[in-house]
Amino acid sequence: MLGGDFSRAREDLEAVSAAGADYVHFDVMDGSFVPEITFGAKFIEDLRPWSDLVFDVHLMVEKPERHIARFASAGAGIITVHAEATSHLWRVITMIKESGADAGVAINPGTPVSFIEPVLSIADYILVMTVNPGWGGQRFIPQAAEKIEELDSRRRESGYGYLIEADGGIGRKNIGELYSMGMDLAVMGSAFFGEDDKASFLRSIEESL
Repeated sequence: MLGGDFSRAREDLEAVSAAGADYVHFDVMDGSFVPEITFGAKFIEDLRPWSDLVFDVHLMVEKPERHIARFASAGAGIITVHAEATSHLWRVITMIKESGADAGVAINPGTPVSFIEPVLSIADYILVMTVNPGWGGQRFIPQAAEKIEELDSRRRESGYGYLIEADGGIGRKNIGELYSMGMDLAVMGSAFFGEDDKASFLRSIEESL
């Protein structure tokens, strides 16, 4: 939703659904963990009645443990927190699961997979940031994508159940390569909202994969 027009949020949400997407991704920014400020739980709560899609809520906020219950009650189906944003990652994941949502863990381009090794067995999603978080429309960082292969390898070797998600600079040119590396979900903002025929755009990607 970061790639859309916040003044037309309901229409953008309906466009995402009509195009055939499976999830809708909400970037919550606090102006501290990342420089930008976007929206809070009420934004998500107000949009929830207008879509049956899974609401994938990405908390780019300091101390996310303070906000888990509120975003869960607002209608988040997935709540993803940054490993770099809390000293109590295991506890935060447990809080998310107890709230009824699935738990995701995000890592920035400069954070190695080893940093989240202790929680790989309990996370539902691992979100690999392929840009530096905080703004839409950034250039894809190829080195960050190498973590997708590492996470896929660890998942197969250890029998972990998490899905691998990638976010940032993803579009027609690189989504196939990321999928072949082990990515399960792709977050697309600018690439999606920049298309006139969004349904055709998603169909062409699905066919290419």
